[in-house]
Amino acid sequence: MPTSTLAYLPVTATRPPGTRPVLITRQLLIRFVSMVGSATSFYLLLSVVPSYVAAAGGAAPGAVTGALMLATVLGEMVTPRLVARYGYRWVLATGLALLGVPSLALMASTHIAAVVAVCLVRGLGFALTVVAGGAMTATLIPAERRGEGLALTGVVAGVPALAALPLGLWLSAHHGYPPVFVAAAVAALIALATVPWLPTRTATAGKATAIGVFAGMRMPQLRRPALVFALTTTAAGVFVTFLPLAVRPGSAGVVGAALFAQSAASTAARWWAGRHGDRHGFTTLLIPGLLAAAAGMALLMFTSSTAAVLIAAVVFGTGFGIAQNATLATMYSRVPQSAYGTASALWNLAYDAGLGIGAVAFGALAVGTGYPIAFVLTALVVIVGLPIVRRDRRAG
Repeated sequence: MPTSTLAYLPVTATRPPGTRPVLITRQLLIRFVSMVGSATSFYLLLSVVPSYVAAAGGAAPGAVTGALMLATVLGEMVTPRLVARYGYRWVLATGLALLGVPSLALMASTHIAAVVAVCLVRGLGFALTVVAGGAMTATLIPAERRGEGLALTGVVAGVPALAALPLGLWLSAHHGYPPVFVAAAVAALIALATVPWLPTRTATAGKATAIGVFAGMRMPQLRRPALVFALTTTAAGVFVTFLPLAVRPGSAGVVGAALFAQSAASTAARWWAGRHGDRHGFTTLLIPGLLAAAAGMALLMFTSSTAAVLIAAVVFGTGFGIAQNATLATMYSRVPQSAYGTASALWNLAYDAGLGIGAVAFGALAVGTGYPIAFVLTALVVIVGLPIVRRDRRAG
């Protein structure tokens, strides 16, 4: 029997009544390998490529990151249609190839046009991997344990992201840029080797019509949680970008501790939200998540206080982690498997757009208001999500 068929055998037929379905399966473990490989490949070069361009005397190193994220956003918008036509496996394999192989081309030229071209291709590849891979992962998790499973996959994807960013910079500083480019290519190609053992498409393929991204945006049951998440990611973009600039000079240790505390709190909260949501529902978590995220952001107005900054990091990280899990699990629960790609794309678009918009808008705002007031205004932006949640709960 093909592997893709095995993935969809009903788990209730072989387990005693009243027991929970198995979460960690062979296919989910294989999927974790491809997840780690793609995240490692992407984050190894995220900070290295701009420094590579700058070290060669190139102009506008920020253009390479802009090209990368532009291609990622555009790619996320078309991936659901590609998944519906070609299946998870082919789209994921294409994304991993586009993410890894072009990394080697960076050794050939430091010209800004060539580097931007590589970043555009890699951004498209990353979009294919996160959307198709995310939707595939959702099919491998039992519905009864969806929240817990999504929390676990968030940890698996988050650890290489945290490690690869500093590792890429360390490797380039001590061993030059070519080894980093090779490492990024190898990570993606190792992930590519696991794809034949993953399912090719949804169990309902052919029985339901796939939903495009723009059609998904017009569906209130998907649009509302995506908007709520976008508001929290707007604050996340502010937190990671401007906290180092807002604290008093000479407080690098405080910033490092706060960024770590935020990440740790987010991971723990995402895990808790997953387990709680599986038992009691996810929509009830959205208001606490928004309130915690807003409170943490507002506390950053006291940037002169080390204690306030650290407490703000924990509180904001908790709210952000809850919102991450609750919004994604809610969106998957409201569509058939044939539309998992759309739910994944909308959630990732909310993530990427929120991070970018938050950083850009806050930078322009802080020039006129100063950091403390700008942090408070950002907290109010997060609060805008409360009436959206209330409307969603009334409609649901």
